[in-house]
Amino acid sequence: MKDETDRPAGALPPPAPAPDEGARGSGEARRGARVEISPDQLTEIAALYYLEQVTQEDLSRRFALSRPTISKLLKRAREEGIVEIRVRTRPAASAELEQEFRRRFRLERLLTAVDQRDQEAQRDGVAALLASYLESILRDEMIVAVGMGRNVAAIADQVGTPVAREIMFVSAIGGSTRAGEYMSSDHICRRLAARFGGESETLYAPALVADPGIRRALMQNDVVRRTLHRAQRADVALIGIGDVSEESNMVRMGWFSPQEVAAAKLAGTVGDMMGYDFITIDGQAADVPMQGRVIGLSLEDLRRIPNVVAIASESSKLVAIMAALRTGTITTLATTETIARNILSLDGEGEPDRAH
Repeated sequence: MKDETDRPAGALPPPAPAPDEGARGSGEARRGARVEISPDQLTEIAALYYLEQVTQEDLSRRFALSRPTISKLLKRAREEGIVEIRVRTRPAASAELEQEFRRRFRLERLLTAVDQRDQEAQRDGVAALLASYLESILRDEMIVAVGMGRNVAAIADQVGTPVAREIMFVSAIGGSTRAGEYMSSDHICRRLAARFGGESETLYAPALVADPGIRRALMQNDVVRRTLHRAQRADVALIGIGDVSEESNMVRMGWFSPQEVAAAKLAGTVGDMMGYDFITIDGQAADVPMQGRVIGLSLEDLRRIPNVVAIASESSKLVAIMAALRTGTITTLATTETIARNILSLDGEGEPDRAH
């Protein structure tokens, strides 16, 4: 039997098992359980992550805690004021980049965060910058159409001073248990409403159906039509940008098969907006069967929304981000400075036909 002293250096003591939980593991393993650690330990974890760039995976091993638990502890450190994130941009460099993006892609606003070595920290930094931007533009009675995915979800994680606003956050895509609650549009809407002030409205339909006929029938449902109509009248849309890969989240979640994605790539698809509006490298809507199986706003719907705000923090999405910008739909882009510069290099000096 191991003694307490056999724990790895720096490891936290395991929480005591709940009654009748014995063999099923510690309290950390129970969904919703709160790991009890001291303020000093929480500060140590936050300092290692934010100041010394120790990854969440390394922290997980060092403190003998799961990665989801480490993520929750870092979020708690922000909520309790142990960590205060301030994103500082270089005004001259940012203005120069924004001007070039405006010239090439007719973008109105470019938000560039500092690059981070850890992908989760990078996503958090971009989301924090975008959350600050939203604080400055959201007003009472606005409607915000909300997409899905990790980048969009990260916006709602950013801590801020609660403000009493009357904003309506509306799901722009149906629900999916496969996406997980954290990344689902309806769950993100509820968290955004709590974060920025207001209410949320769920699109009561599945995100993905078996064939276009079922989709057409559901789109005629009064409840579904009413919610989509409200999303179509949004003042702001919050969307993510995805790349098309056999290893993508959509394939891992079982939305589309690797064969469907491979066929889409052969047809010229390079990315998606909101998780399902598939696009080609020149910013045109891709003609793929997958397009007709998802219930949500279309690319044409997005074109009518005054401020379409896209967030993308992964360098693997360069081609997809460039293609999304070429649609002429995106008004505001939040990313990192390196990604922004690489997009300009990838785009080159040519002026491909833009979709309007």
